[in-house]
Amino acid sequence: MLFEILRHLSCILQVDQAAAGLLALGLKKGDRLGMWGPNKYEWVLMQFATAQAGIILVSVNPAYQARELEFVIRKVGCKALVFPTQFKSQKYYDILKQSCPELENSSPGGIKSKRLPDLSVVIMVDSKLPGTFHMNEVMQAGDSSHVKQLRALQQTLSCNEPINIQFTSGTTGSPKGATLSHRNIVNNGNIIGERLGITEQDYRVCLPAPLYHCLASVGGCMVTALHGSSCIFSAPSFEGKATLEAVSQEKCSFLHGTPTMFIDMLSQPDFDSYDLSSLRGGIIAGSPVPPEIMKMILTKMHMPETVVAYGTTENSPVTFMGFPDDSIDRRTATVGYIMPHTEAKIEDPETGKPLPLNTAGELQIRGYCVMLGYWDDPDRTREVVSDDKWYKTGDIACLDEHGYCRIIGRCKDMIIRGGENIYPAELEQFLHTHPKVEEVQVVGVKDSVMGEEICACIRVRAGQSCTVEDIKAFCKGKISHFKIPRHVVFVSQYPLTVSGKVQKYKLREQMEKHLQL
Repeated sequence: MLFEILRHLSCILQVDQAAAGLLALGLKKGDRLGMWGPNKYEWVLMQFATAQAGIILVSVNPAYQARELEFVIRKVGCKALVFPTQFKSQKYYDILKQSCPELENSSPGGIKSKRLPDLSVVIMVDSKLPGTFHMNEVMQAGDSSHVKQLRALQQTLSCNEPINIQFTSGTTGSPKGATLSHRNIVNNGNIIGERLGITEQDYRVCLPAPLYHCLASVGGCMVTALHGSSCIFSAPSFEGKATLEAVSQEKCSFLHGTPTMFIDMLSQPDFDSYDLSSLRGGIIAGSPVPPEIMKMILTKMHMPETVVAYGTTENSPVTFMGFPDDSIDRRTATVGYIMPHTEAKIEDPETGKPLPLNTAGELQIRGYCVMLGYWDDPDRTREVVSDDKWYKTGDIACLDEHGYCRIIGRCKDMIIRGGENIYPAELEQFLHTHPKVEEVQVVGVKDSVMGEEICACIRVRAGQSCTVEDIKAFCKGKISHFKIPRHVVFVSQYPLTVSGKVQKYKLREQMEKHLQL
């Protein structure tokens, strides 16, 4: 126990040290610092150090290339950027140089860039190249005067001030900077942990999801920090095998991930060789969970207390979440129960009128969790947040009389085939029940007669073979004729965001090209 106390005390001291170091480098309250890279300890260190100093952390997708990076830095006016030397094929310093050629000939902290006029400080976590500080220098930069400055600054912080800019992962187009406050993030993290039942400090949470995404930074780091549990990073980026190894070796109690991640873990050829007996539950979120997959997680992965969580980056993120003792029907058919201090309603997306319970319409959310807005984008903010603070999720859902929510699909994903509204999520869940289907994504593709047609993109289970005729025969008589996919394409992978979400707009483009539409 004493070791644990000392370890936690050491982390607190390092956070203060890093915060004082950032002030010593010239950063001030309200400045933006971009964290760009895979899951590393330094990511978490910067998450808490920036919050201590009132500096706004910008979560930058580690897969971004030069043009995307430049867009983000310019959009929010990053003064500082933190990254490692390299991850996989990403050479971060070289990518930054494409937008900031001045970096190589600059003194650390003195960058003056034409294309990135706000950027002056670059920090590398594991090496030191021209124009940059090493993380060790940041940790040693603050002296007693900077610690005193930090303590005075902390007295001025407000819970309603922005502390994090999370760029939406771009599954439906260009990313937007959802701006979240201390109040948004801390409350959401606290409520998630309470509902999940993280009540003991010896609980260990395995986190394969990327830290730049809300599921990991709030549902992982913030939850474990608030509830005094350990956070285990299985790998710098998601790897199914590494996650299973981490759970087995570290005796993890909880495991958080997206459906795609759980599908990958379950399909590992040596899955049965891992001891997962320490697991009790976890969170599955990020996209709809096929019932068949949920049942396998509960049984094969020894996670009887697993809950589905639903939310959006703009809602900090979780607004609905199941209870560990929910029935199997509620776990597989809904995304859980409304979170405390959160309101939800269903509206007709065409008329804007409220709809009764158990009626499908657009889900809207109001409460502490709603973002401050999209950074420097009042027009796009007004599109989704009403004057009375209701956030339009863009999801088609229905609420039942018990407070549970069922997601039917995305407004924008909805396929309109000859006047019939078809929701991909409904078809995906049905096709998942086919014994040879490992994973399926449904998109609408152009059609000269019907306007749109259904295209099912299917990954077949290892060692199995399947034909288009097999899929169509499976559908016949079980779903409405107009919901049977016109096109069935067998694929080996999907275009994914770094957080594991399928980029449906890209998949649609790929299918239209493949089908020569």
